[in-house]
Amino acid sequence: MQPSEKNRVKKCSLFDAAGGFETLRRVHRIFYDKVYVHPWLKQFFEEHNQRAIENRQTAFMAEKLGGPADYWGKQPRMAHRAMYITDELFDIRRRLLLESLVQAGVADPLRRWLRIDEAFRKQVVKSSIADFYHTTWRFEQRVIIPKPSDEYFD
Repeated sequence: MQPSEKNRVKKCSLFDAAGGFETLRRVHRIFYDKVYVHPWLKQFFEEHNQRAIENRQTAFMAEKLGGPADYWGKQPRMAHRAMYITDELFDIRRRLLLESLVQAGVADPLRRWLRIDEAFRKQVVKSSIADFYHTTWRFEQRVIIPKPSDEYFD
């Protein structure tokens, strides 16, 4: 292949490799079905329409995976600013995402998708409750949901 031909070859984006919007919608439907029944995570979504959340997450991840840039919502830091999210919560969410990716049949780009997702950890996880109170404003309605009893996690 000549150098000029090499420049014309389009690299396949992770969005395309994963299967485009069809796959993202399937992954997010499976994922949020899990989130909305999880004893701890579901409490963060009680006032939110699941399908609307799925659609926003699909648009967000499509953009982050190299697809169309049609996401119109808040970026993760602002969307989760008033939520006390710990590493433990993020890890639970990540496990559900991994299960959802496998269940949806996403194989090859799986690790790359999870690396992109992991990059948002530092934007949403609060290192401590003191840090959380320090980085939110007094007038904001803070969302702090204690971990349910361990009987839910056996």
